[in-house]
This record gives sequence, C-alpha cells and structure tokens, in this order.
Amino acid sequence: MDKTPSSSENCLILFSSALEFAINKKIIMNKLIIDAANEKIFLMLIKDKNIYSVSHENSKTNYEKLTILINDFLNNYDLKIAEISELYVNRGPGSFAGIRNSLAVVKAFYVAQRIDYYCYSFNDFDKSYTNKYEKIPDLCNKLKIKKNLINPIYIS
Repeated sequence: MDKTPSSSENCLILFSSALEFAINKKIIMNKLIIDAANEKIFLMLIKDKNIYSVSHENSKTNYEKLTILINDFLNNYDLKIAEISELYVNRGPGSFAGIRNSLAVVKAFYVAQRIDYYCYSFNDFDKSYTNKYEKIPDLCNKLKIKKNLINPIYIS
C-alpha cells in the first residue's frame, strides 16, 4: 500500500502549516519603542498588552552601548531581539548623536533580524499625545507612517 500523500493531502498539510505559522506569528506582537533624541534614553516594551519602560542618562557612553542597554532591558523580561515584531524609533527633533545612534541600531536590527521599524516624531501627532509612548504603535498605524523609512529631524 502506497503511503505517499495525494496532492490534495499535500495542499492540506501546507495550508495547515501556513495557518499555524500565521497564528504563531500573529501571537508574537512584542513592540519596542526607542527614544534617544531627548534628555534621556527611553525604552518601552509592549509585551502581551503589558507595558514596561526604563530610562538612562543621555550620555556619550550610553549612546555607544545602546545595543547593550536594549539587550539588558529585553533580558529583564525574558525576551531576545528576535522576539520583537516591531520597532519604533524617535527620528527627532532632538540630539544629533542620539538620533544617529538609535537609527543606526534600529537599521542594524532590521538588517540582521528583518524586524520592521517605524520612525516617528511627536511632531507627527496631535500635541495631546506628546510623550505618550504607549500610543505610538496605534498612532503610526492610524497616520499610515511608512515602515522601514528613515527621515531624521535634527535640531540645528
């Protein structure tokens, strides 16, 4: 008796595998928000509808170790960068060094892990949303801010 699956059984197997992948991919909706443009380096994680945040002094030393700060922050919540589904980074206005470093880090994560990123500015949003980081993913979606596009705003 031939145990080879028929073409319709193969289609069903492929469909169920794709559906399982889509469900699992959809479940992983961890979002990381990075803001190094202002007075402090601010990180916010939205994980399973829980919100966690941390801030660090905005210094040259911390800019140089931004990836370490992000990694340590994620480790506190048992996550790795590969488990982040979307990144949000403040493109300014603000500190040139902070914007440059955070954009470079986010672009590196994109290249290495294919994590989509969104470059927001609080200038893009209504003034009532200023510094309401937890609203940024919804606002980027609502305003159709393009993903994987960098257009920094530096203070001169």
